[in-house]
Amino acid sequence: MSTAAPATAPRTLSLEDVETTLNLIDDRFYAYGLSALLVTVGLYFTVRTRGVQLRHLGTMIRSITGSRSGAQGGISSFQAFAVGLAARVGIGNVAGVALAIVFGGPGALFWMWVVAIIGMATAFVESTLAQIFKERGRDFTFQGGPAYYIKNGLGSRAWGAVFAGLCIVSVGVTVVMVQTNSLASVINATVPEVAPWMVGVALVLLTAPIVLGGLKSVARVTEVVAPLMALAYVLVALVVLLINIGELPRVLSQIVHGAFGADQALFGTAGGITAAVLNGVRRGLFSNEAGLGTVPNAAGTATVAHPVRQGLIQSFGVFVDTILVCTATGLIILLTTDTYRPGDGSVVGAVLTQQAVVEHLGEWTIWPMVVLIFVLVFSTVLGCYSYSQVNVNFLGGERRAEQLFGVVLTAAAFAGTVLTLPIVWALTDIALGLLGVLNLIVIVRLTPWAIGALRDFEAQIAVGEEPVFVGHSNPHLPGDVLEGIWEAPWAGDRVDRRPGRGAFDSEQEH
Repeated sequence: MSTAAPATAPRTLSLEDVETTLNLIDDRFYAYGLSALLVTVGLYFTVRTRGVQLRHLGTMIRSITGSRSGAQGGISSFQAFAVGLAARVGIGNVAGVALAIVFGGPGALFWMWVVAIIGMATAFVESTLAQIFKERGRDFTFQGGPAYYIKNGLGSRAWGAVFAGLCIVSVGVTVVMVQTNSLASVINATVPEVAPWMVGVALVLLTAPIVLGGLKSVARVTEVVAPLMALAYVLVALVVLLINIGELPRVLSQIVHGAFGADQALFGTAGGITAAVLNGVRRGLFSNEAGLGTVPNAAGTATVAHPVRQGLIQSFGVFVDTILVCTATGLIILLTTDTYRPGDGSVVGAVLTQQAVVEHLGEWTIWPMVVLIFVLVFSTVLGCYSYSQVNVNFLGGERRAEQLFGVVLTAAAFAGTVLTLPIVWALTDIALGLLGVLNLIVIVRLTPWAIGALRDFEAQIAVGEEPVFVGHSNPHLPGDVLEGIWEAPWAGDRVDRRPGRGAFDSEQEH
């Protein structure tokens, strides 16, 4: 007599299965999809703008030094730059670079430099578009960003709303949570007596009064905090360089050789040049945020005389983030003799960077590094609020909605310190990636507007005039912009009386 085999119970989907699937999608999407798209679009913009990031590097610096005024009651160009810098320069500059070097070898730093130079062109285009298509907000402020140039440039409010919703959830909630989670881990590893919830309470007490005060309040804080934070970190790196100046040629040689697959066995990394390229490109792209559509939310709030001016300033933000701050982290790690062990993943992220500083400068630097990492995360949280607030307004939110979102963001900051978030990390990456894909498609379609604005800017510079943008009947533009935004009465008929106008008419690209 035969007996039937017992029926096998259907396997339930566990959280571990979900995490594994999301991480697989995340890795494939980032490594082979979005990264390639970002680099390709960056090269395209570099060609179309004739290398604007190199030709106008001096103009970028001069624009920043003279951008603290002229806000006329709104957000100054420098404040918008500081908000963007605050969001860019975060835990990724400390932890992300460390991860890239551990798993990609010293050569990963070289590829971070390459994608930064390329990404500067993308950052210029998206931030210029944010200015061109911005709208008037409350209290003399402007609102702009991808949602607005999708609506006003492509004529699709629906897709603008899709972007706005994705941005609010990904940037305003999940990115905040993963930032504060990293901070709590670093502090708890340094001082076990400080529980993660204590870090959360401190963040709530610091964050709530600022974000509930609105965008102007955030801008005033980041205007001071973000530049000082970046400067302090770079100064630490300079001290380390001076102490180890004799070792610098060796480290630079490792970076160059590692970038092209030479000596990979020495560094103990798997994958050779592939590991160096993928880790460097991926970490570089998502540290400087060029092309993701996040920074334009800050760029569009600035009050400037010409959109290109803010585009150049935000392009310089990519330079500061990667060429200065990420390089600082990379050199601090590579100049160590004991802390950095190529291919050893037992000590990674912000903890590796912290230990590297301790090796160079001594045990007394443990707490200053904790404070610095705290400020990095804090400023990033404020930057995330500014990005999200712009999109809350786009969806119709008024002052009460902004304050409600401030409460939500503050709660997310606390939750991130007490939760284990592997799935949230993966979801954040995927959501930011979707933002990037949508944004890149849009800015490629709107390229003639950015190119036209650049020609308008350069034409005025060529005849010795301070550039002033007029958005109607401008021969360099494919059409007219919104009423009431770029018809400054002090601009008059500058476009019509500009010498050499006819020479540019033939160059228009529609």
